[in-house]
Amino acid sequence: QVQLVESGGGLVQAGGSLRLSCAAPRSIFSSGVMGWYRQAPGKQRELVASISAGGRTNYADSVKGRFIISRDSTKNTMYLQMNSLKPEDTAVYYCKADSDFPYFNYWGLGTQVTVSS
Repeated sequence: QVQLVESGGGLVQAGGSLRLSCAAPRSIFSSGVMGWYRQAPGKQRELVASISAGGRTNYADSVKGRFIISRDSTKNTMYLQMNSLKPEDTAVYYCKADSDFPYFNYWGLGTQVTVSS
């Protein structure tokens, strides 16, 4: 059973910052696309940001300029630096790792982020 371990969620006031972390096994981290998704109550899960093994990044329009995704190969860990947080950023944030070849698709258990107004 592959484990993606998220950490760093919590409660923050609007305008504040949080950093999420996702640790993955080396074999997964080195070959897959890593991403952060979020799901707010009553809404579908959506992509927040992703980063390829080569470092190519992709962001949802709603977080561009505020969030920064990065990965540290020495620690097999992905990060999401979230700045200028808004109440609408409140959601459970999930880490995902996937690859077409070899195929795999793994999710973490999620970490709650709550932004108060």
